Amino acid sequence: MASLTWRYHTLIQALLSRGPLKEEEFHEVFIGVSGKNPVKHQNVFNEALLRINNALAYVQFELRACRNQYDGKVYYGVVNNVADEQSKLGTKYSAPQIAFYKGVIDAIINDVGLEGAISNIDALNVRLENQIVLSQAPQDSTAKLPTAFKLFNMSQKEKTLQELIKDRWLCQTSSDKIGLGIRSFFDLRGWFRTNEVPSCDVCDEAGVKASICPKEGCSVRIHDYCLKKKFSKRTGARACSGCGAEWPLPEYESEEIDENNTTSPDESQIASANPVLRDLRNAKTEKFDSSQDASQRKKRRICKPEPAETVEASQRGRSRARKV
Repeated sequence: MASLTWRYHTLIQALLSRGPLKEEEFHEVFIGVSGKNPVKHQNVFNEALLRINNALAYVQFELRACRNQYDGKVYYGVVNNVADEQSKLGTKYSAPQIAFYKGVIDAIINDVGLEGAISNIDALNVRLENQIVLSQAPQDSTAKLPTAFKLFNMSQKEKTLQELIKDRWLCQTSSDKIGLGIRSFFDLRGWFRTNEVPSCDVCDEAGVKASICPKEGCSVRIHDYCLKKKFSKRTGARACSGCGAEWPLPEYESEEIDENNTTSPDESQIASANPVLRDLRNAKTEKFDSSQDASQRKKRRICKPEPAETVEASQRGRSRARKV
């Protein structure tokens, strides 16, 4: 296993202790330990991630990036690439809680509307007996349930649901529904493929929260952020890759059009909004006014009338000259 310096250890420890980090948060940690901006020094950043993953592969861990399908933001985290019985020993959740979590995941994945979320009531009504393998006939499933599962009542479900949200295995969406947490997007990537969850037509990742082709019978689905990437800069037809039907205009495009038509604030509005610019502008105005005052005073000095005695003396001198 390749040895890593303290800088790499800090990056790994930040992800292990704080959980998946947003891209900008992980970039801040990287800047702190390396002094380089990963956006400007992409090669340095990629090389660091490669060295970390080469070391983590020894324990079958991986540092990877993942996108939250509800807000489209990128996160970085460390995941376990092996899902065996030994790896399950590290969890703090009991067997009924894990079965409850699996039931909620199944309900979210099977959501017909592809919202990637279910109501709180639907989550609490998940049946645990559907998540365990019983050795007896299915008609005796209730009788053969372990005692811990039978005692897992509604209040325990509510408590477990809040814990799963707090630990980011689940989340509460903007519409107050229960969706997948960012940790589930990280850890269930292989599970999505094994269970043949339909993938996004653009990025080939599981389409949990996605838009589906409007044509009936077409199963093509695309993440909202992938839809923006695919169609936002195109002026031609927005055709589905599966059936050729025209994809409806996304709402974000109409918003972008409105933003492009808005007039930008003039200089006076910008100066009044920014105190630094306002002070700078006032200073320039005062300087200009003072320079104008000085110029006017100079002109007045040049055009200043002569005293009356001087005028009379010059007139007497001219009259004597004519007489001579």
